[in-house]
Amino acid sequence: MLEEAIFNARDGRLPQRRVRPLFSLTQCSRSSRQLVISILLVLGCIWETSARAQALRPEMLDAQHFQRQQQQQQFLQSQLPAPQSVSRASAVAPPDRTQYPSETPCFPITSVELTGESAERFAWALNSLLAPEKAPMHLPSPVGQCLGVQGIALVADHVQNTIMAAGYVTTRVLVGSQNIGGGHLNLSVIPGRVQDIRFTDSSESRARRWNALPVREGGILNIRDLEQGLENFRRIPTVNADIQIAPANEPGKSDLLINWNQSRPFRLMASFDDAGSKSTGRYQGNLTVSLDNPLTLNDLFYASHTQSLGHPTSHSRRAKDSALHYSVPFGYWLLSANFSTFNYRQPVADIHESYVYSGRSRTLDLSLSRQVYRDAKRKFSVYLKGWARHSRNYIDEVEIPVQRRRMAGWEAGVNHREYLRAATLDVNLSYRRGTGAGNALKAPEEKYDEGTSRPRIWRASVNLSAPFTLGKQPVRYTGTWQAQWNKSPLIAQDQFSIGGRYTVRGFSGEYVLMSDRGWFWRNELAFSLSTLGIAGHELYAGVDAGHVSGQHADRLVVRSLIGSAVGLRGSLSKYVHYDFFIGKPLNKPNGFKTPATTGGFSISFSL
Repeated sequence: MLEEAIFNARDGRLPQRRVRPLFSLTQCSRSSRQLVISILLVLGCIWETSARAQALRPEMLDAQHFQRQQQQQQFLQSQLPAPQSVSRASAVAPPDRTQYPSETPCFPITSVELTGESAERFAWALNSLLAPEKAPMHLPSPVGQCLGVQGIALVADHVQNTIMAAGYVTTRVLVGSQNIGGGHLNLSVIPGRVQDIRFTDSSESRARRWNALPVREGGILNIRDLEQGLENFRRIPTVNADIQIAPANEPGKSDLLINWNQSRPFRLMASFDDAGSKSTGRYQGNLTVSLDNPLTLNDLFYASHTQSLGHPTSHSRRAKDSALHYSVPFGYWLLSANFSTFNYRQPVADIHESYVYSGRSRTLDLSLSRQVYRDAKRKFSVYLKGWARHSRNYIDEVEIPVQRRRMAGWEAGVNHREYLRAATLDVNLSYRRGTGAGNALKAPEEKYDEGTSRPRIWRASVNLSAPFTLGKQPVRYTGTWQAQWNKSPLIAQDQFSIGGRYTVRGFSGEYVLMSDRGWFWRNELAFSLSTLGIAGHELYAGVDAGHVSGQHADRLVVRSLIGSAVGLRGSLSKYVHYDFFIGKPLNKPNGFKTPATTGGFSISFSL
């Protein structure tokens, strides 16, 4: 495929409709310490054997280099400290009564009304009690009941607890002096408001709250606003922050006391791994520099550079990837921008001569997300993103015009997080659409209805992390499912691929299955070695599966892969982290070239 594009470009002709290959390919205590070292040595021996087995040279395609680079960027982002999620369960006792007490005297209740400041805002709490469709385990509607003092107090407590469960922990519902002989019950709501917001004396001067806290002085206090504010403060890994609710000097009002401290304004992370492509250099190094709160806006900036290693004298075989990120919160909003460049060079030889094939690409995206709902057990957000992508390819530094890409568009999505006791479930859904923005170029594949510069793609992912115990052994299950569904023909850069450490483990990643749509499912069990007195290390085992389909899968002999992996990862110190694994295909189709075993490693140093 690549050679045909090269020859046609040199002749000045557009590439003819290609006959697709059977596969899409890519080049893509002392005893405790001794135990860890022994495990690493065993894995190392197997890994070295598998490394020598990966000597096959597949075809080299620009799209597959691009996909590998995108997968590596996503992996590096996942290795950065994740923003802390904050959830404070409201201190509301569950109702222990499902019936009203029998009292004498009692008063028949014909109607209930919520009055007072902001009564309309909290009317939903009373309506939930009056609703006839409530579950039988809930307190029934007071209308039609004969209530005494205890029953009326139970109604007020139920409405107040409902309000507090929604996060309004300082709002009160009272029963004032009234004549209920006529059957009308009046409940007064007193909203809890914020009187003053201030930093403690021990907080640092670089602390800023105006864009972090969604609540202002005079606003009604809701614990969810404080959770969001804490997440905005703590999204900076070097920041330690907390918010205390203190009584104010006015009844019904509270002060918010913020304690904010930052250990240092920057972080460094360097890593070394073997996740590169054999055609551009298997070993690669990465350096990431992060600036925390650089503009004192609770903002985050980092610059990352990844480069292939091991070919210091070769200018025909290398890859470089640089990325910039900046994000800043505004209450429930988050604005973020990403920019990356990717350059690679690789030798290509045919029976007549050899060439240096190279590619350069740039990607840019700007996104705005909004947290639209949160409570003690879940969070839901939406986002809108604009994106642009440019790429060019060269033979011996002469551009191939038919391989020039310029695309742009937008993406919209939703993200949902559910807390299931100790487990966490994340569900994400997005729709990506290409447009003519930014002088987008028409894709050559459009002539044959095999791709477009204006793709329409649905993507979904589900991630589950669930810790549990087997006897006394701590275990953590991690499951990841990702899928793509196309609504238009896709060029190779937009297609879905499986096979490799980032999708279906057990395969080297030099060969992949690729098509317009597909899915993969990763499953992993991690066993902590703390029960053996080795804290900070864990053994893990995983089984993954994936499948591709769609227009470009019609000529594939097989469309599914199943693989496995076992490994050891952990921290050798506060600053050094490692991951060492071996993998094996469980479903290895005939004709699909991949070693009997594969291996990989990653070592990172953080400061």
